[in-house]
Amino acid sequence: MADPTPAEVERYIAQGLNCEHLQVEGDGRHFFATIVSVEFEGANRVARHQRVFQALGDRMREQIHALSMKTLTPAEWAASAPSASNHHH
Repeated sequence: MADPTPAEVERYIAQGLNCEHLQVEGDGRHFFATIVSVEFEGANRVARHQRVFQALGDRMREQIHALSMKTLTPAEWAASAPSASNHHH
C-alpha cells in the first residue's frame, strides 16, 4: 500500500470526524495532525485520540503509529491561537 499523503490523511479524518480546524503535515512516513473538534469536548486526551483513530478506521492501520496529534476543542484552540489577541474583523 502506498504511503498516504498529508492531504489524504486530512481527508480521512475529516470524513469521520466533525472538524472545526484540521491540519496535517508529514512526509509520508510521519504525520503531525492538529485537530480541532467539538466532539472532543468533555473527553480526555486518550479518548480524543481514540476518536480520531476511529475516524481513520482501517485506512491507516499500518501508519497509525506514525501519527502524532494535537487534539483541541474549539475553546482550547481559540485560547491557544496566537492571533486571538489581535483579531481583525
